[in-house]
Amino acid sequence: MTNLLQIDWTFDPVLFSIGSIEVRYYGLMWVLAILIGAKFFENFCKREGLPDSVSESVFWYGTLSTILGARLGHCLFYDPAYYLSRPWEIVTGFRDGGLASHGAAIGLLIGLWLFARRNRLPYIWGLDRIMIPVGIGGMFVRLGNLFNSEIFGGPTTLPWGFRFLRSREWQQVCAPAACHPTQLYEAGCYLVTFLILCWLYYGKDYGRRRPGVLFGVGLIGVFLTRFFIEYVKLEQGGADTGLFLKMGQLLSVPFILLGIGITVYALRRPAAAPAPVNKTKKSK
Repeated sequence: MTNLLQIDWTFDPVLFSIGSIEVRYYGLMWVLAILIGAKFFENFCKREGLPDSVSESVFWYGTLSTILGARLGHCLFYDPAYYLSRPWEIVTGFRDGGLASHGAAIGLLIGLWLFARRNRLPYIWGLDRIMIPVGIGGMFVRLGNLFNSEIFGGPTTLPWGFRFLRSREWQQVCAPAACHPTQLYEAGCYLVTFLILCWLYYGKDYGRRRPGVLFGVGLIGVFLTRFFIEYVKLEQGGADTGLFLKMGQLLSVPFILLGIGITVYALRRPAAAPAPVNKTKKSK
């Protein structure tokens, strides 16, 4: 008997084409994630009385480091033999896809360190605040994966399974069964993480009263999500670790432990006095 609730997913990933150039929904989701991050940092700076140049600076450092880290992470974590033998395809193959969230995280850590040095701000200032747009940005990126019919889970008999009819991987591994729409699982968890972080920053003012809490909670929310969803997700790029954990799980463990350690440390330190919120709009 056919499960009427299962979805035959045939979404066209191409938004529009100009000649041989395709503009995909996946790219649009990345643009949205970056623009939302820029808007949040503009709000942070105005709220905390910092000059507009700070938000402009973090936009460039954060954007470039995230994209470079995500690309290098995909190439070196999931298929190093291929890309090390063809290093030019790290650049030329960019249009074919391949961005890794763990690589993006590492790149962002480096980019924010450079940003902090450039703007003479505490490193933790940027780390705390970046986690808020990372949460909502991660949601949009996973929706982009859904539009691309990629990075989904193994076969399932659950009523909300997806049959990714456009995907060659689905045809080879899962067909005719439906698969876990792990893109939606992750997107939902990232949205919850984002809402928690917004409450901690805007409601509890932990961004200034307890430096490190936002960063720690954000790491736990993002990478604990990734760790558990990997159990039902197909392995990316055939990256077999030979262990009982998948590559995505192994890469998540250090971030989870770092998040727990920073959160505990931040909560044990005395809370700073609440700083006044600057509600005046600065002119550029």
